[in-house]
Amino acid sequence: MNRLEQLFQKSPQAATFAGEYLKYVSEVLSNIDAASIAAFVDVLLQARECGTRVFFIGNGGSAATASHFANDIAIGCRSWERPFRATSLTDNVSVMTAVANDYGYDKIFTMQLQTLLEPGDVVVAISASGNSPNVVSAVEWANAHGAKTVALTGFDGGKLRTIAQINVHVPTNKGEYGPVEDAHMVLDHLIGSFLMQRCRAEVSVEA
Repeated sequence: MNRLEQLFQKSPQAATFAGEYLKYVSEVLSNIDAASIAAFVDVLLQARECGTRVFFIGNGGSAATASHFANDIAIGCRSWERPFRATSLTDNVSVMTAVANDYGYDKIFTMQLQTLLEPGDVVVAISASGNSPNVVSAVEWANAHGAKTVALTGFDGGKLRTIAQINVHVPTNKGEYGPVEDAHMVLDHLIGSFLMQRCRAEVSVEA
């Protein structure tokens, strides 16, 4: 039984469940390694400095997080002179369905990277389980072709945790998708906020 099931048994009313859920998410967030977040930020800053691209990938709720992350990094940071060249590979439905139909769903990210990726680019893979075949294969391909790879994971991290060069892990019990995806969105806004402030500080210094 995972913690969410336990919380419901303990607090079957919406208000009490809400309070317990929020406490648990706070606990989950407190267990994320801040040094791994800093390492991810450094990769993003290096990509900006070098003009290399950052590709976000994920399935389901993590696909939505990938889109949100790319938006907050590329647009939300308001850095136009030296932009973060971030994009999500989950957003082009025509491309994804063409690849899935013709080559298989496991290839939907790898084949996009085969077209777009250049050495030094960054691939950020978001997966609660860390075992989605299309995400794992994309990271393996990116590693083999000169990319920097970052994983945002949950549960025990799965295979993705072992193959990504940098891993920001959200430790939870298996199947607790909600808290993991909540934490991944907090990471989005945490990192996006830091990078926005960093870019503003640079402008102030230059002025």
